[in-house]
Amino acid sequence: MNIIEALDDPNLFEPWFRGPTWNPWRVVLKAMFALEMTAEEKAFFRSIADREPPAEPVKEAWFIVGRRGGKDSVASLLAAHIAAMFNGTSHLRPGERGVVMCLACDRDQARIVLNYTRSYFTEMELFSGMISKETQYGFELTNSIDIAVATNSFRSVRGRPVLCAILDETAFWRDENSANPDQETFNAIKPGLASLPGSMVIGISSPYRKSGLLYQKYRDHYGKDSKVLVIKAPTRLLNPLIDQSIIDEAMAEDPAAASAEWLAEFRDDISAFVSREAVEACVSPQVLERSRVAGVSYSAFVDPSGGSSDSMTLAIGHRQTTADGKKSISVLDAVREVRAPFNPDDAVSEFARLLQDYGIRSVRGDRYAAEWVVSAFKKVGIAYRAADLSKVEIYRDLLPRLNSGEVDLLDNQRLISQLLGLERRTARGGRDSIDHPPGGKDDVANSVAGVLVYLSSARHQPVGAVMGSWSMGCPIKIDAAKRGKFDGQITEGPLAGGFATSR
Repeated sequence: MNIIEALDDPNLFEPWFRGPTWNPWRVVLKAMFALEMTAEEKAFFRSIADREPPAEPVKEAWFIVGRRGGKDSVASLLAAHIAAMFNGTSHLRPGERGVVMCLACDRDQARIVLNYTRSYFTEMELFSGMISKETQYGFELTNSIDIAVATNSFRSVRGRPVLCAILDETAFWRDENSANPDQETFNAIKPGLASLPGSMVIGISSPYRKSGLLYQKYRDHYGKDSKVLVIKAPTRLLNPLIDQSIIDEAMAEDPAAASAEWLAEFRDDISAFVSREAVEACVSPQVLERSRVAGVSYSAFVDPSGGSSDSMTLAIGHRQTTADGKKSISVLDAVREVRAPFNPDDAVSEFARLLQDYGIRSVRGDRYAAEWVVSAFKKVGIAYRAADLSKVEIYRDLLPRLNSGEVDLLDNQRLISQLLGLERRTARGGRDSIDHPPGGKDDVANSVAGVLVYLSSARHQPVGAVMGSWSMGCPIKIDAAKRGKFDGQITEGPLAGGFATSR
């Protein structure tokens, strides 16, 4: 029984997909399985795929559809049909079970499709006896197929024969331990698809920025005669029951966001902050931390947190000349992150010990809760000074240094992931902002960017790095009798307000 026959059967899926409003999705399903279409259906298909219908069933289908367009409902239909109709136990080793997996950025999101799918097996008489066992992450069927949820981690999907993988809202996948969780998860799934007949990947998402796996599939396969089917359609084209006034109101409030969420258009106002190539070129492979070197002046930057939700982070670095003597670069030496929840005073004490190990007695930091932070660091013998640059200004100044290779980064996966996750947004007024994406984090990136930018900025050079040299045409002089008691502040001359970090 093919998918359309099952969809039309009143004893199977028809009660859930009754009425003409589901006809647009019927066309999509026919295309996926290379079923015959009418001339009118072919014309509609061309309007959402910009190509002729596939001549054979596809192995991948990607639905780039506006919100409330029916993506989850159709994905659950496909999951249930593919799982229930599986009759390929001969392709499984003794004791082995295939899996239909629903993956999303978290298990709660993935359970939306899972719960839809479960309803077919609990409410349809023909399927009611197929569930043999409920599990923590889904349920098992009597035909050696499991239906389960998982997170978008390449580690969680390895080793299983995959009958169907549903990748839910792939445009919004985040994982701080992976720079590209969507691509890595997809790559980890592909070997599991090789052993089971009729296996399939189904990607469903509203679009976001022009990067990542979803955009790559759109760019490479939309409108092309390919074995990968990509459809792109606004909400109301696939679900005419959505009130147009809701979309009109959203468009009036935020045209860029509404165009993505309701009209299925990739956003032009959001772009990646820095390229993967630029970041990777600055990373010293397998260097996780650098020990203190005698005679080197170190600086530090802190991104504070109250301890309830965000991490508190610290980055330490120094300035040095390259081996060929041609340029000076900012080197990252150490990174610390205390993840929430935590006691802020304990975090400050931990940071103070590391700062003292590097001979650092004063530190710059984010403007967050400046008075509390100043007091907390003062208690442990560290002077804290709020940065005079905003986070956006720090990131803006870091970018050319990354692109030109003027920084040397540690091989820290969370740092790399957060840097690559940063987004540049252009507001309607034309003003740019740089920040982490919705649901993302940038605590580690913020402290690292801070120390690297201030290290390479002439007006913020640590005093130890310029003492006795010319700066802006004037020498810096410190009375020898006071040298041992110098408190880090320069009160006169072109570097007034400068800040010593270590000596």
